[in-house]
Amino acid sequence: MSSSPAARVLLVRHGQTAWSRSGQHTGRTDIPLLDDGRRDAALLGKRLRGVAGLDEAVVRTSPLARAAETCALAGFGERAEPWNALMEWDYGDYEGLTPAAIQEREPGWLLWRDGAPGGESVAAMTDRVDSVVEWARAVGGTVVLFAHGHVLRSVCARWLGEPLEFGARVRLAPASLSVLDWAYGRPAIDTWNDTAHLS
Repeated sequence: MSSSPAARVLLVRHGQTAWSRSGQHTGRTDIPLLDDGRRDAALLGKRLRGVAGLDEAVVRTSPLARAAETCALAGFGERAEPWNALMEWDYGDYEGLTPAAIQEREPGWLLWRDGAPGGESVAAMTDRVDSVVEWARAVGGTVVLFAHGHVLRSVCARWLGEPLEFGARVRLAPASLSVLDWAYGRPAIDTWNDTAHLS
């Protein structure tokens, strides 16, 4: 992948939904934010207003309601362009199931290694997030992405040049803020899973 050391990427996971609270895999099901999720999105917006360099940032959001509403409540709705590449992993046959329910069906299953039956494979997801990383580096400057847990963890993995399975080792809370940047000329994580604005 090409690189542009000027690029900085802010990753914003959407606020809490009923399924994120219950631990159900939420891919393409368009579930709205809970009241707590809306509150946290507004708090996140206050936090983002204190981040330098966002006046000129390029903003993209997943078109799914939970991400788009988080983006709007954080104050970036009018600037954001919906982008299908930021939609959550398509979980196919496992949509709406908890990890425990999936393990009953397929013991040892790991999304990051095995992909989703009836949904997206690891290879397809890698190709999709690689296009996001390539785009962000081509844009240069600051980019803000409002999206979902697994797709943003995947972007992180590929930003660092790691295989997608690296995403299994970096957790991401609802309404969290993370920053991908550069260190010594190499892609790096500047901030990860920061929820200080929610406390």
